[in-house]
Amino acid sequence: MSRGRPRTWPLRTRLVAGFSVATFVVLVAAGAFVFWRVDFALDRALDTELAHGVSTLGPLVGDDGRLSDRDAAEAVGLAWQVLDADGAVVDRGGPAGTTPMLATHGYGERDVDVRLVTGRASYRVRVVGLPHQRRLLVGVRRDHEDEALRELLVQLVLAGLGTLLVTAFVGDRLARAALRPVERYRQQAAAIAAGAADLRLEVPAGRDDEVTRLGHTFNDMLAGLERALERERQFVAEASHELRTPVTLLTGRIQLARRRRRTVEEHERILGELAIDLDRLARLADQLLHVGAGRAEGTSDLVQVVARVVEERRVADPAGATTWEVELLADAAPVAVADHDLERLLTNLLDNAVRHGAPPVRLTVDRPVPALTRLRVADAGAGMPPELLATATQRFTRAEEARSRVGAGLGLALVAGLVERARGQLRLCQAGQHVARPAGVVDLACDHGPELTVTVLLPLADGDTAEVTD
Repeated sequence: MSRGRPRTWPLRTRLVAGFSVATFVVLVAAGAFVFWRVDFALDRALDTELAHGVSTLGPLVGDDGRLSDRDAAEAVGLAWQVLDADGAVVDRGGPAGTTPMLATHGYGERDVDVRLVTGRASYRVRVVGLPHQRRLLVGVRRDHEDEALRELLVQLVLAGLGTLLVTAFVGDRLARAALRPVERYRQQAAAIAAGAADLRLEVPAGRDDEVTRLGHTFNDMLAGLERALERERQFVAEASHELRTPVTLLTGRIQLARRRRRTVEEHERILGELAIDLDRLARLADQLLHVGAGRAEGTSDLVQVVARVVEERRVADPAGATTWEVELLADAAPVAVADHDLERLLTNLLDNAVRHGAPPVRLTVDRPVPALTRLRVADAGAGMPPELLATATQRFTRAEEARSRVGAGLGLALVAGLVERARGQLRLCQAGQHVARPAGVVDLACDHGPELTVTVLLPLADGDTAEVTD
């Protein structure tokens, strides 16, 4: 057994020790109860003999303190004495000698267990008062009862020790069997921590106890961690691929600029080109930071956000904004999306339409059903290939003809993440075909025009998500 405080012992040792201590307490309590009950039964048998002896001998004591019928007294088979007021033996019988069995001074009529000097025999003596201040002492030997009690005590101790050893052994076997799966889980978890990420805990089939449920929980956790790690690896790989292009361009421009001495005007032109590349790299890094961000708390009005973003775009680019067609068909549309998240969502949709589409850009906000608000952004461009429609919301997904343009394929992924966290739906519709993410939340009629239409359905902040079929 390990040394130190019990709390530092191994779990199996603590279980066996606790089980043994509990068994020991139960055995001691049960043994004490059995010993007390046997002792009580034997004492009651002795008391019965004493009562019979007293009832027989008492009426035989005469006025002089002697028994009138000695044959009847001897037939009782008990030790008896009659003592006068001074404690002297007046008459006696049975094994009792001339020495008083008990000094009656200080004792009333009661039963007393004594050991006689003569023969060292143990007796249970009953003291009974007689006329003339005499005392009748009737004694019954209790040697056999004492021997039986000693034998019982020895047997209880031996049986208790044997039971304690057996229960400790059984408890140790049970603890080993119960903790064996835990130790196996620990070894497998150590192997997983060492790098074997494809391992799973071996959970026995057909069992449903605390240990197997722990194993299933760990396996579910490992599966979730593996999925998260795989997504992280994929994200890092794709992000590094996308970041390689602007970094390579920057490195190439700097190396080209340093190949020969240049004029101030040439340096300014090169710095302008580098600023464009750096701006592109900053936008890409900003999108990478927000594409997997959690949902921010807050509410905002979609109508007000659309009006504000469109006005800011018109101030920044008056010429480009003249081709925009904006229809706000609802007075207000409060949604459970933070203001800056909603602005980012709308900005990404407008950027995609401007970069990859063609004017005019049509932007519409309405409420097709009482519990929903709808934002639609469409343009007159060629849209995207049908095979790309289903994967367009995945990170870094871009058509071949779009790879030469500014962008990283993160805009729709960011929009899809924001919409899903708001428990809404993002729909991509083109030429009668559409893909909804997530599917099955709302099913409204698809736009049948040839252009690509991006539709965002968001539940109102003061309503519940609706199940709509149109």
